[in-house]
Amino acid sequence: MPQPEDTREEALRRLDKDLDAFDAKRKAQASPLGDARAASDGYRMLAGLIGGLLGGLGLGWTFDHFVHTSPWGLISGLLLGLGVSTYAAIRNASQMSARMVEKYGTAPPAPDTDGDE
Repeated sequence: MPQPEDTREEALRRLDKDLDAFDAKRKAQASPLGDARAASDGYRMLAGLIGGLLGGLGLGWTFDHFVHTSPWGLISGLLLGLGVSTYAAIRNASQMSARMVEKYGTAPPAPDTDGDE
């Protein structure tokens, strides 16, 4: 708050300093869930999972079509696509976690709720 005896320039400097402190505090308390990059990473991970499954199914169906081993190629392709997409999702999740830890630090420990209420 400006003091009555402050000059206009002193009051403006004090308000600018208070505004900078408020902005710094607000940025420090920002939630990682509000980050647009987190939503983008989530959609990218979902697309990778679905794409891996569909790609495996497509490869299995193609193999079955040319080699006439139906349904084993389709089942093998599905399992292969599931494995590859799961591996990619775990790798992407660990990279996202490392970015969040680097940006925001480690999370505080969870509270102990063994029925103390």
